[in-house]
Amino acid sequence: MSELPAQIAIGLELALILNGAWLLWRVVFSPSARAERPAPRLNPWSISGTHFLLFLWCVVIGGLIFQLGLSQLLKHASLTTTERLIFVGGAFQFGMLGGIAFFRLILQRNAPIDPPLVTLHPALSGIATFLISLPLLNLVSIVWQSLLQLCGLPAEKQDLIDIFANAKSPGLLTYMIALATLIAPLTEELLFRAGIFRYARTRLPRWAALLVPALLFGALHANLASFAPLVALGIIFSLAYERTGRIGTTIIAHGLFNLNTIALILCGVTA
Repeated sequence: MSELPAQIAIGLELALILNGAWLLWRVVFSPSARAERPAPRLNPWSISGTHFLLFLWCVVIGGLIFQLGLSQLLKHASLTTTERLIFVGGAFQFGMLGGIAFFRLILQRNAPIDPPLVTLHPALSGIATFLISLPLLNLVSIVWQSLLQLCGLPAEKQDLIDIFANAKSPGLLTYMIALATLIAPLTEELLFRAGIFRYARTRLPRWAALLVPALLFGALHANLASFAPLVALGIIFSLAYERTGRIGTTIIAHGLFNLNTIALILCGVTA
């Protein structure tokens, strides 16, 4: 692969990181930001513990039903092992999203309606959240990789990096990009931020409400090398959701983060 795309991608990434550092200073650490820190706009989730467990049950069962169902449909299909894993993994995401929709539209149909997922304000705040996350995550990643090396632990990259880098089928690559930038952000933000964090923030100590969904979010990706950065990303998304009160903010930020990662992989930066 030519080095030019990688060099351009690195230059653009550095520009994004610098913009993110400037936004981080202006929005979080500057004297004016600290003096005028707005109150959180996120409303409490008035739901019983039983209904919250039912919500989690719907998510897990929905994921398993879709995954097992597609596994049976593809049982005799002429697919490679990698292609089969991609489709079955995607089915679990679709199933979790279906479980969330079933709970919200059927079991909780009389509950108050939340604000729209995406409006102009969440779009702008989502972009800002994505940019702010970049310098923080790069710092966490450097520290985490050094710690893993110090402890003699493996720091193998995620399998998905090789899958994206070596994808030959345009159709399969398009499906994976759509899954990573649209379906996964929507599903995971509705589960971890609009679900677990929103429930926990009024029932657990603040540090636990931030940390628990972030740890689950990091563990979901099943990769030691990316665990700490993903935990940090989960905390950043929870803080952004709490501050804006709009889940669209973190859905957009999450989608942009995944799109940025994919772009770097395809340009050969992380290959």
